Amino acid sequence: MNRTITNIWPDSRNQAPARIRRQVFQVLSAALLSLFLLLILSVWAPANAASRIKDISEFEGVRDNMLVGYGLVVGLNGTGDSLKDGHFTKQSLKSMLNRLGVKPTDGGLDSKNVAAVMVTSTLPPFAAKGARIDVTVSSLGDADSLLGGTLLVTPLLGANGDVYAVSQGGIVVGGFASGGAAETVTKGVPTSGRIPNGAIVENEIGFDLETMKSVKLSLRNPDFTTSRRMANAVNAFLGTLAATSTDPGTVNVVVPDAYKGRVVEMITDIEQLRIEPDQMARVIVDEQSGVIVMGENVRLSTVAIAQGNLTIRITETPLVSQPNPFAQVGTTEVVPRTQVQIDQGEGQKLGVVDSGVTLQEFVNSLNALGIGPRDMITILQAVKAAGALQAEIEVM
Repeated sequence: MNRTITNIWPDSRNQAPARIRRQVFQVLSAALLSLFLLLILSVWAPANAASRIKDISEFEGVRDNMLVGYGLVVGLNGTGDSLKDGHFTKQSLKSMLNRLGVKPTDGGLDSKNVAAVMVTSTLPPFAAKGARIDVTVSSLGDADSLLGGTLLVTPLLGANGDVYAVSQGGIVVGGFASGGAAETVTKGVPTSGRIPNGAIVENEIGFDLETMKSVKLSLRNPDFTTSRRMANAVNAFLGTLAATSTDPGTVNVVVPDAYKGRVVEMITDIEQLRIEPDQMARVIVDEQSGVIVMGENVRLSTVAIAQGNLTIRITETPLVSQPNPFAQVGTTEVVPRTQVQIDQGEGQKLGVVDSGVTLQEFVNSLNALGIGPRDMITILQAVKAAGALQAEIEVM
């Protein structure tokens, strides 16, 4: 009995530490795995500057369509078009009345309560029949104001010439014009207005998402790097190589088996993914307003910059020379006298910008020289001409 106990005790004592070691190893392995996954997610996760795919791209086919139509506005208080002979408003009014069974004469069409207008609207994607959309009404003739007018039934056409909506209703005008014989007061644009929910959709644009085998994403700002990052993000989410970057502005996504017949759900999931868009080093310059916008990737080679503040001031003080009173001879002469002052801007310094400086350092260097926005535009163009600016300058 003692030998049996003695034989079992050492085995139990040896097995306990082994079991503890296995448990510790499992805990450490789980902790290391969690740390590794956290490190991967921290590297892969987008930074604060990351944007949703929904905000930087568009899905092909999911787009608006422009509509336009020609109509007449009635009910104006003498602020409509002048119905002269041959005027298109007069011709349109006569044609409309003829369709309604009225035979007007030219002498009876002298009212200034009618105006010819262009009606524009935007048909949103997947708009169903019976849906209402807003329209904008703009004067086409010489009307003074559309305030108080009512748009008559106006078909709205698409680019293919088909009617997609019909508009009618009272016009909401944000401006007004009032005045008399000597003075006129105008606020806003009284010759343009809107009709909220003023058009009814009569024809749908067919587009079946559920039967699509692939979906294309179009980047609003085409870029090779951004397109590749978008494709990688989509593939990582779907778990398959379904997305392919075909060009800088297009990413083609093949619908995987898990989303067959559920393309809307796939689009919803994809558009919420976040990536960090890349951009070219570009400097935008508006010489009229002196506005300069530079991207964060703008870099410079070593260059020295000096700005001479040369000011030339010319003052004209003409003198008048005339004879004394009661003089028998002499004429009055104007003698020009000009004073020229030159200020060369003493104290201006020569600044050196080192190679590879960031945008903030470059701006600080120019500000240290006391350079204003308009002088900075000239300096940027000169630095670009010298080959020291690694960016594209775009003048607006």
